[in-house]
Amino acid sequence: MNKTGLLLATCACISLAHAADTGKSAGQQHGVALKTITPIYSQLLVVTSPPGFKNAFENAQGSHYIREAVLDKENVNQWTQMITVTGVKDLALNPQVTPQSFAVNMAAGFQRACPTSFSGQEIGIGKISERDAFVLVASCGTSPTTAGKTSEAAVIAVIKGSSDYYTIQWAERGAPSATPLAIDIGKWTEKFKQLNPIKLCPIVAGEAAPYPSCVN
Repeated sequence: MNKTGLLLATCACISLAHAADTGKSAGQQHGVALKTITPIYSQLLVVTSPPGFKNAFENAQGSHYIREAVLDKENVNQWTQMITVTGVKDLALNPQVTPQSFAVNMAAGFQRACPTSFSGQEIGIGKISERDAFVLVASCGTSPTTAGKTSEAAVIAVIKGSSDYYTIQWAERGAPSATPLAIDIGKWTEKFKQLNPIKLCPIVAGEAAPYPSCVN
């Protein structure tokens, strides 16, 4: 459990293996925003990471996909901030699953991991790239992924694609707290804005990276 953040460590839907397609990224040099356009199952997903992040880990297996980005001088075992993208194939075809229920289930994983120091707050329900979406913040004052040496908090965006579900998460670790962390919605809303534009595009048969149909 030391590799990934608390969100993924507590979400049983994620499994890891080598990715078949690492997608297309730009701006990976120091100080430049990192924009990725990645085919994840039935759609292309565009996500922008702020300057200072690098892609560090990408895997896919069956119906589950994950990619992690960390700060330039950090790695997936030792990090203070991590941006994670996940995909779950065909989950949008299940009428019982909504973006809100998916996100709340992920936050419940936080709460199970740290029942005495958990805090969470919804940012809202709406649309991302014209698709149904839900955004919330969840945190643990003492994170079990670092044996209680740090806290961990994350803004989580869940998007219902045409067939699949996608999540974009920005997590950070800080000083531990035996009591629930106060959630600064303004801070986390601003972090979420830095991940934009977030965009879903159809996959065009025969089109290869850099996926010009999804650039604009």
